[in-house]
Amino acid sequence: MLPPIYAILSGNSAVAAIVSTRIYPHGEAPQDVSKPYVTWFLVTGTPENSLNCAPDIDRCTIQVDCWHQTSSGIVSLTSAVRAALESSGHVTGVILNQREQETKLYRMAIQLDYFLTR
Repeated sequence: MLPPIYAILSGNSAVAAIVSTRIYPHGEAPQDVSKPYVTWFLVTGTPENSLNCAPDIDRCTIQVDCWHQTSSGIVSLTSAVRAALESSGHVTGVILNQREQETKLYRMAIQLDYFLTR
């Protein structure tokens, strides 16, 4: 039902060199986590219905948010995350690029679609 985002990102040397294993599901990182880090969550999941049987594939839309202390760092992190995930999912957009007022962290978000066999 969910793509293996943690396994893909933590197993990628370029991503791991930046965030190590600081990759968190449900769009939420622990308070006082070391920076930089990545969060991700399921935006929507839709079964690929057919008329003659139960769906055997789910389409999942995932949002992955990258968080970094510097402007150049957020670009490097997001590029590494995107490259790692494109081997298994379809990037549908870079949907957020901002600096959080409260935390002063830079944030970029990408959205991906996965087609997962049940």
